[in-house]
Amino acid sequence: MSDTTPVQHFIRTIIDGDLASGKHVSVATRFPPEPNGYLHVGHAKSICLNFGLAQNYQGTCNLRFDDTNPEKESNEYADSIMEDVHWLGFRWNGEVRWASDYFPQLYGYAEELIQTGKAFVCDLTPDQMREYRGTLTEAGRNSPYRDRSVEENLDLFRRMKAGEFPDGSKTLRAKIDMAAPNINMRDPVIYRIKRAHHIRTGDQWCIYPMYDYTHCISDALEGITHSLCTLEFEDHRPLYDWVLDNITIGCHPQQIEFSRLELHNTITSKRKLLQLVSQGHVAGWDDPRMPTIHGMRRRGYTPEGIREFARRIGISKSVNIVEMAVLEAAIREDLEAKVPRVMAVVDPVKVVLTNYQEGVTAGRAAGFHPHHPEFGEREVPIGREIWVERDDFSDDPPAGWQRLTVGGEVRLRYSYVIKCEEAVKDAAGRLVELRCSIDHETLGKNPVGRKVKGVIHWLSAEHALAAEFRLYDRLFTDSEPDGHRDHDFLEFLNPGSLKVVQGWVEAAVKEAVPESRYQFERIGYFCADRLDHQPGGRLVFNRTVSLKDTWAK
Repeated sequence: MSDTTPVQHFIRTIIDGDLASGKHVSVATRFPPEPNGYLHVGHAKSICLNFGLAQNYQGTCNLRFDDTNPEKESNEYADSIMEDVHWLGFRWNGEVRWASDYFPQLYGYAEELIQTGKAFVCDLTPDQMREYRGTLTEAGRNSPYRDRSVEENLDLFRRMKAGEFPDGSKTLRAKIDMAAPNINMRDPVIYRIKRAHHIRTGDQWCIYPMYDYTHCISDALEGITHSLCTLEFEDHRPLYDWVLDNITIGCHPQQIEFSRLELHNTITSKRKLLQLVSQGHVAGWDDPRMPTIHGMRRRGYTPEGIREFARRIGISKSVNIVEMAVLEAAIREDLEAKVPRVMAVVDPVKVVLTNYQEGVTAGRAAGFHPHHPEFGEREVPIGREIWVERDDFSDDPPAGWQRLTVGGEVRLRYSYVIKCEEAVKDAAGRLVELRCSIDHETLGKNPVGRKVKGVIHWLSAEHALAAEFRLYDRLFTDSEPDGHRDHDFLEFLNPGSLKVVQGWVEAAVKEAVPESRYQFERIGYFCADRLDHQPGGRLVFNRTVSLKDTWAK
């Protein structure tokens, strides 16, 4: 099934009903990240949902940055988010929006709430506010400043805006109900004083609106029909609706919650991802072991594979805990059909072909993909010395062994059958060289009178290109590294999550550009590193995914 094929889920059912009833004539969604970190695989699910629905219903999807927390936000993060959305294959409606675009309107609506007696300026400290808020089983108490007059509140709020008061000394709170069972409705703060330089508005503002207040109004100003968010915002929906019900605005979007993605063997907390980066446990936000979209891209994951993964895991309100194998399978299946296959040797040992004959022992042409002749073919040359994988030889092979052993035969992929005559070792007993003979009658045909089942990959030492291979694995050994109350998630870092080795690869990849993807036969899928790989120069390949799930029990 194509990754663009719509899958029915409860949100689509709601939209179908809204369109059928005439409540809406079109669909308008939005993707509203905060520019305080790089996007991760959980955001990819949300991107595919919001932009995918807009595509499926011929509607629109806005990209809007929630830039209401200036201390943690940067243009670097905003730029990376725009790049990720484009790379995943989506285009937003019109220009990028920013919550800060609406700061004047947000301020105006706050004054409206004050004038209608539905907001007040409060002098309680954060600690006092917590004390007054109550608990899940105990009602809160009204702030002693709750009954200030409209005139006093307007005066104080305007002076807050003018910068007359210290940071944190006053807030603007909605006047709702301190006895509400939903704590979010107990006179929530909607503005706070914070002198922080903003990436877009500079020092123009010293008061900033809170997310819950900003988000619903931004949605309404943009004419969003369906405001989709993860389940942790379900308890915030009454506040979303209250704000829009109590200001003069002509649109009231519907907030709908779905379960967030929890992916095994990784974490999706921005704070903890930042910790991994800042403490040097990974090489940056785009480290191929990171669950960030930048990291997945650098590892060699495809936009199509990620979109297919999002389609497979679906949308629901139930807990969405997914095995890493599901993501890897979607990537593997996408790559299997579309990337060329070549040979590489990542743990090389030399083989001397003792009866190699110049001008007689011949190379052979081979296609880049068995099911796609349109991919073309290349020559696979052979020489007196070749490279094979060290683990394709065994001194003491187990039952059923079909690779090299002294006295045994294998076929070289696309080439001859060879027989191992001798294994040369150093003083420490480590294998340094194999000596093998060629059956010259077996190029393109089976040997007479015997069966040779084993086939191994190899490279001509004379023609192969040196390459660096970065063998990436899962970043954490535990399926839920963040799920242990008595253990820090860093305790579960996988010490084998990256192994860098030097090996050899076919000359056919010499001019491969960064982000070129290949299947290295019998090893896995690899991608030319987008930063360190140099066509015609230094060749660096990242292992994207193994040929099969090596973590399967």
